[in-house]
Amino acid sequence: MEGAFLIALLLVPARARRVAGIVVGVLLGWLVIEKCLDMGFFSELNRPFDPVLDWVLFDDAYSFVVDSYGRVAAIGAVAAILLLVAGIMALTTWATLRIGRLVSNRRRRSLYAAGGLAVAWAATFALGASFTGTVPIAARSTATYAWDRAHQAKAGFADSAKFAEEVKNDAFANVPADQMLTALKGKDVIFTFVESYGRSAVEHPALAPLVDPVLDAGTRQLAAAGFGSESGWLTSPTFGGGSWLAHSTFESGLWINNEQRYRNLVSSNRLTLTRAFKNAGARTVSVMPGATRAWPEGKFYGYDAVWDSRNLGYQGPKFSWAPMPDQYTLKQLNTIEYKKPGREPLMVEMPLVSSHTPWAPIPTYLDDWDQIGDGSVYASMAENGKKPKALWANPRDVRPEYGKSIVYSVTSLVNWVTRYGDDNLVLVFLGDHQPSPIASGAGASHDVPISIVTKDRSVLERITDWQWVDGLRPQGDTPVWPMNAFRDRFFTAFGPKAAAS
Repeated sequence: MEGAFLIALLLVPARARRVAGIVVGVLLGWLVIEKCLDMGFFSELNRPFDPVLDWVLFDDAYSFVVDSYGRVAAIGAVAAILLLVAGIMALTTWATLRIGRLVSNRRRRSLYAAGGLAVAWAATFALGASFTGTVPIAARSTATYAWDRAHQAKAGFADSAKFAEEVKNDAFANVPADQMLTALKGKDVIFTFVESYGRSAVEHPALAPLVDPVLDAGTRQLAAAGFGSESGWLTSPTFGGGSWLAHSTFESGLWINNEQRYRNLVSSNRLTLTRAFKNAGARTVSVMPGATRAWPEGKFYGYDAVWDSRNLGYQGPKFSWAPMPDQYTLKQLNTIEYKKPGREPLMVEMPLVSSHTPWAPIPTYLDDWDQIGDGSVYASMAENGKKPKALWANPRDVRPEYGKSIVYSVTSLVNWVTRYGDDNLVLVFLGDHQPSPIASGAGASHDVPISIVTKDRSVLERITDWQWVDGLRPQGDTPVWPMNAFRDRFFTAFGPKAAAS
């Protein structure tokens, strides 16, 4: 239908036709670029590109390419993208102006063509005619697509005011600190995000045979060491990437599904899990092996200390995107915080990163934790391991390697608990989001597993009404909550029951 409208539009006088041709050409070019961006975002993040809020992600994409393929490849990719954008804009504009000249020289025939197209479109649309029963002959997707994108941009701008009201609505904002988290007084509570640990890892037919035995064996290993465990599902606000959106949703009890909400959140005074523990007298610590630069948002959360790739003492090689292996991070946690004599109770948030895409190379788990040292032992693993270029050249190999990365991270975490965990440990570990569709599969949900591990049975008794299942592996019928529901449920379970009223 847009073709008939375009012909009619270009039947205006010469000067107006040129202006209309340039405007229409640029718009068509942008729609082509937008659709290409959508294809890329759907393949990695399972959602379309947001023309207002997603530009910040290109900085992360560039850093990821540098880490995985080198700076030369990243610069080459940027140059190619810029040339492609310029080429698309030039081509669509040139083509529209060329059609305009053709229409001007054959005005009568062009009018007949426009009318004929409009009649044919109306007839086939009314009859529902299609190719192979699925592709409609009378397409109107481009106009609908453009309208949807404009509406999406408008909604993005309007969401800021709505979110400001959501921030203010907090049932726990005025609860005295000495009434919060009373059932965890004296405990060391560690919240650990396992990168890309999604529901697909537990349930996908190609992944479950690899991951589920490790979860079941981990449950038995924990039980033998005196630890109980319960597991459920949370629905993440993001998919395939954007881990900070999941972290902030989990911490704040608000649905943070885009960069605008994230920026507005960290400039607010919203009560976070970390801030609540700090107010209750715990030492609050962030251990972020994936962070390579300053993180001013840490002040919003309420951390007393932030440990990252610059001060965790690692002297070994990077594993593609991951600056250090998870087992090293866990061992170093002992040195920097957990095993320090005479310390106060801890609250730690620790995102583990070895299961971050591109899932190559993957470290080898070391049975002898004393062998880890400063990380130099990993040099041969990184050098001899599978390279991202080789892995992604064969897409069928990507999913198994993702599964192996989850096995490595979970194995490291469970063994750290059984080797070093004491009677005061309460570990909550969960996925931040599903992996990209190449690993999670088509139609995957946003659900991620979550587990609580502790020796203190009274802690597990407080979450009986959550209806989670025993062990590290949630079942298909285990309740699913949105991730932003966790904060309030956690506060209610481990503080006075009347706090949320």
